[in-house]
Amino acid sequence: MFGEEQGAGLEANYHRCVSAGTPISYEEELLVDEGARFWQTKLAPVISDGDVTRLVGVTRNVTDRVERERKLRQQNQRLDEFASVISHDLRNPLNVAQGRATLLAEEAESDHLEPLLNALDRMEAIVEDTLTLARQGDTITDTEPVSLTDLVGKCWATVDTGDATIEIVDDVTFEGDPDRLRHVFENLFRNAVEHGGSDVTVRVGSHGEQGIYVEDDGPGIPADEREWVFEAGHSSAKGGTGFGLTIVKRIVEAHGWELAVTDGTAGGARFEIEMSEDGELS
Repeated sequence: MFGEEQGAGLEANYHRCVSAGTPISYEEELLVDEGARFWQTKLAPVISDGDVTRLVGVTRNVTDRVERERKLRQQNQRLDEFASVISHDLRNPLNVAQGRATLLAEEAESDHLEPLLNALDRMEAIVEDTLTLARQGDTITDTEPVSLTDLVGKCWATVDTGDATIEIVDDVTFEGDPDRLRHVFENLFRNAVEHGGSDVTVRVGSHGEQGIYVEDDGPGIPADEREWVFEAGHSSAKGGTGFGLTIVKRIVEAHGWELAVTDGTAGGARFEIEMSEDGELS
């Protein structure tokens, strides 16, 4: 099945596990009939009387994950270039325009000033969301235990939620990047309030062995619009930049997870985060 060179690589890893005397994990690219495939292997030595008598292990196909990460890196590179242009070539003149408009508002009265300042503020929000999109999409490699209850509490406190209510159904812990995950939950909470109203109820909990959901009792998202809600610039909320859910999706994918939107138990919108096999809840 494998060529001589690939077979030698496999043998080298077996010898490495025997020499180490401890479990090892590695990924490799192997060429098979249908093309390149990426595999993750975990090997462990079986030791008897101080000697390694055999190896046990498991190998799984991770091609989809590797390809997803490759595409994500390409997207991030393009977005970094775009964000660099925005940061330097747009932000500087925007700051000048905001400063001049503020000074003008102090010196003169005009019905045109407030719409002008509002438009400039909206431009600033778009710039900031675009930069966040670029910075938060890099693949995440360093994680730590994250308490869902603690994370939700911090995020809810920083969002203008009005009279909305938050319900934490399950207190679970999982591995993730807490700083980037704050952007995920803040944007999901903000989205719920913007579309469900200031008195919306938001519920957060776990589903299955590797999933987390955020749902509300608002009007929900029509089925024919769900495939577009994560597109950059898509927004049905007045004054929204249309980047919030795009940021959510990119951070989720940067973790190697998947994101889907469906109906909530109360008829509103429900966002489900499906973690990788290594992200089991506890």
